[in-house]
Amino acid sequence: MKSALSMVFGVAAVALVAAPLTSYAGGAITGKVTYAGKSEQKEFLFSKFPNPKFCPQTPNKSLVDGDKRFLKQIEVGKDGGLKGAVVAVVDIEDKAWMDGYAGTEVVAAFCEFQPFSGIVVNTRPFKVENTDADPEDPKSTAGVLHNPHSFTVKGASSATGFNIGLAKKGDKLEKPVTFRGGAEKDGYYRLQCDQHEFMQSFFLPVSNPHFAVVKDDGSFELKDVPAGKHKVVAWHPFAGKGKKIEFEVDVTDGGTANLKAEIK
Repeated sequence: MKSALSMVFGVAAVALVAAPLTSYAGGAITGKVTYAGKSEQKEFLFSKFPNPKFCPQTPNKSLVDGDKRFLKQIEVGKDGGLKGAVVAVVDIEDKAWMDGYAGTEVVAAFCEFQPFSGIVVNTRPFKVENTDADPEDPKSTAGVLHNPHSFTVKGASSATGFNIGLAKKGDKLEKPVTFRGGAEKDGYYRLQCDQHEFMQSFFLPVSNPHFAVVKDDGSFELKDVPAGKHKVVAWHPFAGKGKKIEFEVDVTDGGTANLKAEIK
């Protein structure tokens, strides 16, 4: 009897040793998005828009110089790193993930839409919250009026998604993203405040969780990408005239592929 038990446990031990110690969901893609050009910004005057005393109080002082407000359309850092770029795998449609996506969230804070860039999922929610109020202005003590206006953009054409005023601090909206006619494949989503033109944000449509907004130095990492050859895009709303730059990346199981994505 003891001999039989020893044989059974011996076989089990061999099986455990033979089994792989680690299993992978796929591989990773790391890299950096660079831009061959220079930084660019658009200039506005606070005095030409509502709340000219409140809006300059933004803690992001790089956006302000006296009465001037800057929309930093392109920010190029050290070694050409492109801030605000988005990288995404585009040849995978993960319907379960798309259906479960809770929505894109944007905050209006000191007359700035945050974040500047991100992603959206077609038919899923887009949410905006107004956090601004000016206790020094009798007309704005309850809230600084912002009017988020969304657009689906494809080439030179655009269509309004929603146009809703948020008059009070704490006011929120939630509307589905609506790309029609397959525009999400080539287009992007834009948000602008009709009260303060310098408040703008931009979003790339995605169909799976393998995306990233790059860090300030342009670097990124996409995790758990299924093994195989994939189409990956790098995109920025202004650099390279807002066109998606496509790359082919070969991802190995458990490996890390490197992508140097230059936008010209």
